Formats: sequence, C-alpha cells, structure tokens
Amino acid sequence: MTAPSALYVGHVMHHRMRPRVHRLRYRLFSLLLDLDEIDTLSARLWLFSRGRFNLFGFYDRDHGDGTDRPLRAQAEALLTRAGIDHGGPIQILTMPRLLGFAFNPLIVWFCHDRSGKLRAIIYEVHNTFGERHSYVLPVAGDDKGDDVQQDVAKRFHVSPFLPMAMDYAFRVAPPGDTLSIAITARDADGPVLFAIQRAGRRMLTDAALARVALTHPLLTLKVVAGIAWEAARLWLKRVPVHDHVPQQDPVTFAHTSAANSSLEAPCN
Repeated sequence: MTAPSALYVGHVMHHRMRPRVHRLRYRLFSLLLDLDEIDTLSARLWLFSRGRFNLFGFYDRDHGDGTDRPLRAQAEALLTRAGIDHGGPIQILTMPRLLGFAFNPLIVWFCHDRSGKLRAIIYEVHNTFGERHSYVLPVAGDDKGDDVQQDVAKRFHVSPFLPMAMDYAFRVAPPGDTLSIAITARDADGPVLFAIQRAGRRMLTDAALARVALTHPLLTLKVVAGIAWEAARLWLKRVPVHDHVPQQDPVTFAHTSAANSSLEAPCN
C-alpha cells in the first residue's frame, strides 16, 4: 500500500573513504507528493502552492525534463520506454521551493502499477552546471516489500571530486513511517563514497510546514551554500579534481536481475 503525500524530516550524511576521509551531516526535510494530489494540497494548504510564490512552492519545471509537459506523462513515457508496468500512483520526493528558491541534488520518483505495487524508482540528479539526468531503474518482480536494491553505471557528472568511471549501488526503504535512501559510489577498487538520507514521516499540514520553516530556516539556500563549503574543504584536503563531462543523454535505463538489482543498459 502506498503512503499518501507527507512531510519527511531527517538528515543526510556523506562519508568519503578515499582518497581522503571526509564526512558531513546536515538536517533536511522533503515533501513526498503524489502527483495526483498536488493541486488538492495547493488548494487546502495556506503555506504551499503549485506554480505560484508562497512560503513553500512546487513548480513542475523544477522536475523532470524542465518543460511544461505534465509530470505524470513524462514519467509514464520513461516507464513505457523501459518496458515497466505502471498506471498507479507516482510519488515524488523533493525539496520544495522555499520563498521561491530551491536546488535539489536528488529527486526520487516512486512509480507503482495499478495494483499499488512499486515497479520502478527514477533517480533524478541535478548538478551545479544546470544539468539534470534521470536513472530509470525497475524494482525486481519478486520484491516482497523489503528494501529495494539496485545498481547502475554512472552516466552523469555531479561532483568535480568524483570521476565518471564509477557505478552506484542503491538501497532504498520506500516511504512509510520512515524512509531511507542509501547510495554507495564505487570505482574499480571498491567503495569511494557512501551517502544516506533518513527521515521520519509527518502529516502534511500548515502547522507542520510552519514548524520546519522555523527549525530548518532557509534550508534550500543552505543546500547550495553547503555544496560550496564542502567543495572548499575537499579542495583543501587535496582531493583530485576531475573535469566536467557534458552529458550525452538525459536518461539512463537499466534492467533488473534476478537478485533484485539492476544492471546497466544505457539507451545511448
């Protein structure tokens, strides 16, 4: 059974193992929004709006391919190209605009079939060069509701302190009372970076939104400031810098193995 739209409050942690040890931890909140409920939420909540300025705002062009094409249609087109069953709820885990500004390093789409079963996760990655890339990864057909495990080769430049010759291992506990999204970045020698977001669910109300606005002031601005600050720390530690590689395709598709993981099968 899918969880309705909600507020998730928690933290994100990064731990780099090589070539220098580096660790960070920040408080974070996100909205889990069912694409079919966003207009209803916008009408019900005083502090949340879709497509117009508010304390918290959701703008469709901040997600997907950045066009005015409906987000459900965008997601379902990707799922169809990947041969993944769909037609049920699609939920998007994202940081909303706060006073008109947001930068989302990672947006996660949970895509279900008509029976409500989780069939795919789309990891939409944004970098500071204004680019975005989506990894479309199916969920194994034998999944029984446990953590979802997936793998895919890196196809998108994110941090100048990480090379392109890597892959990602994902372990996701889908949204419920809690959620967690763990990512391990690996090269030929093994794990380089481990990142995890953990959060607890809260009802999506005006009171809850007002509370996180006070406990996490200017969070979306702090995301960008935090990226710059951590980059400076890595540079001072003499972590090697890698040139920006422009992306060749905005989407990477993968297929699922029998072991509930996905093996890269890029569309380009």
